[in-house]
Amino acid sequence: MGVKILEESVERVVATMPVEGNRQSFGLLHGGASLAVGEAVGSWAAVIHASTLGKTAVGVDVSATHHRSAREGKITITATPIYLGGTLTTHEVLITNDAGQRLCTLRITNLLMKPKK
Repeated sequence: MGVKILEESVERVVATMPVEGNRQSFGLLHGGASLAVGEAVGSWAAVIHASTLGKTAVGVDVSATHHRSAREGKITITATPIYLGGTLTTHEVLITNDAGQRLCTLRITNLLMKPKK
């Protein structure tokens, strides 16, 4: 998918992904690619928080609203926490185009649990 992580902390995870190679048959950014990368970045943000508690994170819910699409360039994916608990986290993930326009908004909830041995 060509994802590159630019920034990672408990407060924010930022990544980019090229549109090229992630298009559907009409030449638009594939909605499934947006959902997959949004879930991955949101889950990575949850894992960073979970690691501060000696835990790991697994996704339990994700939803997305597609506002517009893109045909070229790259997208930026930014995950910020809505709620950081000891059992659950919820993150908002914004996907924007090169012009800073919102393409997609995701919300992901992750369950925090002790790693299995």
